Amino acid sequence: MTEDFYCDEVLSGKTPVKKVMETANVLAYYHTKPFYPVHIVAIPKRHIPSLITLEDSDNELLLELFSVIKKVAAEVTAAHGACRVITNLGNYQDSKHLHWHIVSGAPLK
Repeated sequence: MTEDFYCDEVLSGKTPVKKVMETANVLAYYHTKPFYPVHIVAIPKRHIPSLITLEDSDNELLLELFSVIKKVAAEVTAAHGACRVITNLGNYQDSKHLHWHIVSGAPLK
């Protein structure tokens, strides 16, 4: 995998995805290799390496991203009874692009 799967593959269109929700600056879509029965990823369309690299100038984008995450999480919870919202940092973060997982169900693997 590249350092930034989301910019290099998803946002470039090289890897097609099934969109869940999209705004001017945010994309939520079904994970291409899900680890859970319901596994959705939400990303900013602009490259931001990580949650801990956010700048004060990113606050509006972060609010838009969390608005999408909130709506998707509410839909998943309504449909499946529960969900988790997860982000990874440092060595746990495979792709160096800020992203959040909205998941429901027991891990598949």
